[in-house]
Amino acid sequence: MTDDRTHEAERTSMLLPDMGLDQLLAELQGRLGAVMVARDRVHSLLNAVVMIGTGLDLETLLRRIVEAAMDLVEARYGALGVIGDDGELERFIPVGLSAEEIAGIEHWPEGRGILGLLIKDPRPLRLRELGDHPESRGFPSGHPPMRGFLGVPVRVRDRVFGNLYLTEKTRGGDFDEDDEAIVIALATAAGVAIENARLYDETRRRETWLAASDEITTRLLSGADPDDVLHLIAQRARQMSGADLVAIATPEAGADHLTVRAADGPGADGVAGRSSAVADTLAGAVLSSGEPLITDITRPGTAPTPLLEGLGLGPALMVPLGSGTDSRGVLVLGRGVGAPPFTPAVQRLLHTFVGHAAVALRLAEARSDAERLSVLEDRDRIAKDLHDVIIQRMFAIAMSLMGCVKRIDNPGPAQRVQQAVDDLDDTIRQTRSTIFALQNTDDRPWLRNQILDVVNAATGPLGFSANLRLEGPIDSRVPDHVSDHVLAVLREALSNIARHARASRADIRIEVHDEVAVVVEDDGVGLPEGGRRSGLRNLRERAESLGGTFDARQRPGGGGTVLEWRVPVDDDPD
Repeated sequence: MTDDRTHEAERTSMLLPDMGLDQLLAELQGRLGAVMVARDRVHSLLNAVVMIGTGLDLETLLRRIVEAAMDLVEARYGALGVIGDDGELERFIPVGLSAEEIAGIEHWPEGRGILGLLIKDPRPLRLRELGDHPESRGFPSGHPPMRGFLGVPVRVRDRVFGNLYLTEKTRGGDFDEDDEAIVIALATAAGVAIENARLYDETRRRETWLAASDEITTRLLSGADPDDVLHLIAQRARQMSGADLVAIATPEAGADHLTVRAADGPGADGVAGRSSAVADTLAGAVLSSGEPLITDITRPGTAPTPLLEGLGLGPALMVPLGSGTDSRGVLVLGRGVGAPPFTPAVQRLLHTFVGHAAVALRLAEARSDAERLSVLEDRDRIAKDLHDVIIQRMFAIAMSLMGCVKRIDNPGPAQRVQQAVDDLDDTIRQTRSTIFALQNTDDRPWLRNQILDVVNAATGPLGFSANLRLEGPIDSRVPDHVSDHVLAVLREALSNIARHARASRADIRIEVHDEVAVVVEDDGVGLPEGGRRSGLRNLRERAESLGGTFDARQRPGGGGTVLEWRVPVDDDPD
């Protein structure tokens, strides 16, 4: 630096005797102008450094860096290419193009040509004409023409984070050494700001992850519904990732299909319930491999993604709900077309998060299974006690009373004892029916409870409570497709009594052995002659469709009606 100043002073001393006053003033003015320009550029650089250091949001910061570099060197276009862990161009953040121009470009640069040269050899590169460089590969279709170029690497510590690309001076001309020097200085400051923003972003995401993991584990182990917890997982994953839409799909139909059980974000209602084949789809590949995947579903050649089709999404991230081949589903995240892709850091964070959530789900299911097993064991014990103790004692009492009936000469007491024996017999049948219910291990609603609901609901229209008697293994023996008919027949029969019979009593008996029988009696006016019988016709058609029979007749010994509906049942209705 001292030698340069000495040389400049000597040159000036040699020029001064030969220069006139006007020339000296012009020389001085030019030098003052250069100093002022240098001062202004240094001032602009300092302002740019302060500006990019004021925010901690990484996405906003990266765009600010490009805008600041463009302002400093008066570039018309600028971009920041972020390099991924694999050494490829992971993201491309353009500035200076309108939305229409961006939409018209066939594809973003992929790290080939000049951009690839900067990735392989991260040193500043300044070109007067882009097309003259031997590494130039031209522009994709729809890309605006560009000539002058300045590229500078952005380093975070000892690693190249990405490259700043600047093209086309707004006032014409070429990028010079001063432009290169000032962008290098900005890139150095940008590296520090990016490191701070990344650390802040990672810390914030980890805090969110820890809070979400704790919330989900607490909800699951406190007995919350698993579907509600899946919705919570989707919500928290969307918060952590910045995704526009998140869905959780789990295997259904013998693991051949994935069905969305929970979704969060705009358009979630249109995604919930969607189904996709496992074979030959991206979600299916993630489920099968147990490995997460970052992609863009709009990219040509990408495997089908039926779960996200027609939603205006591009960048996607799919994470298995679990580890390895023990995946319990797939977490699917999407962003709008043109949005930044998901980063490996977000992928790793979500992979860990849903891995913990899957462990919590397994623990909750194990706890639920243990509780269910405990309930079943209690029910089995109660059923055995009822069968081995209660029924046997009632049967012994009934036999003892039967032996006494024949020794009672007075008809009145004898009839009362006989009635007690009949009541005990009826109680034994009801107890056996209860035992069958206790031995039922299906998770579907018990048919006897649904029958009770129908009978109770008819109390208001009837004006009295109907008598109900249930016999046999109603819950375990009647298939679902038959139980629906049983309930419909019972509703129709009680509705007919309420509307037409003018009855004061109704007796219902439902028995299940080799067939299911629904017998409903009332003490009303009986079947009207020539009246409409569309309801009875419906009952008959229901019975015949199941290979059964239906009969409607007068009640023996007086007014009233007996409806008897019978259909066969077996252990395997299919």
